[in-house]
Amino acid sequence: MASKKSAIDIEWWQFQKKEQKFLASRTEKKDTFLNKKLAEKVPEKLQGTLDSAFAKAFGMIFEKGTGIIEKTFKKDELQKSFKINEYADEVWQTRGSLKVFEKKAEKAGRLNLLVSGAAGIGMGAFGAGLPDIALFVGFILRSVYEIALDYGYDYESEEERRFILLLIEGAVSYGDELRKIDDMLNAYIEQNEVPDNYDEKQQIERTAAGLSKELLYMKFLQGIPIVGVVGGAYDVVYLKKITEYANLKYKKRFLLKKKKEWVSQ
Repeated sequence: MASKKSAIDIEWWQFQKKEQKFLASRTEKKDTFLNKKLAEKVPEKLQGTLDSAFAKAFGMIFEKGTGIIEKTFKKDELQKSFKINEYADEVWQTRGSLKVFEKKAEKAGRLNLLVSGAAGIGMGAFGAGLPDIALFVGFILRSVYEIALDYGYDYESEEERRFILLLIEGAVSYGDELRKIDDMLNAYIEQNEVPDNYDEKQQIERTAAGLSKELLYMKFLQGIPIVGVVGGAYDVVYLKKITEYANLKYKKRFLLKKKKEWVSQ
């Protein structure tokens, strides 16, 4: 029992350090030189157009597109793999058996970054900024879905959709806003339910607005043929931020569940 407790406690301590480091690194947004130069050229109406495009993409995928995304990865195999890793962890109960889940989630994230980057650059070469949004949202959700499955969580319930939307919004937020969203995610992890006043449409709009605000200049640039490859390449930058944060919060849920399981044995 002492060695098991030590393993989970050390892993939890290491996780908390990583979580605090992530939050500390996102205290404020620092605009790049390129963003500052593009700010003078972006049409005023583009922000609203992007807001609507991102919101429409999320709504469309949640309503009837999840099945299409599931055709791009092997859900059954991911669920089986989790069960195998879960059984191994129940037997060994070491830091090594705990880290397997994170390593698998990180591997899936890296593969999605490569594919998303190629797609974004390809769309940028043809000046397709707005059409890329639905594709990009698809890559975001595919990445988060795979991470969720690697930690043993499904993604189809209303409660889980809220968690995922909050994850994405938090990943592109900074300072007090990020802390606020992080607190909401932690509350969900503890209670595992949505608030009585939750409105999914409003949450989709907030998440969409967060993404469009962050990607405003890059999507403008991506709409220009040839030079748009630079804007398209930034899909990878933001997908990396989202997958990093998703991995962090799903791991937190997983570790807290494990702490309870190991203590009860």
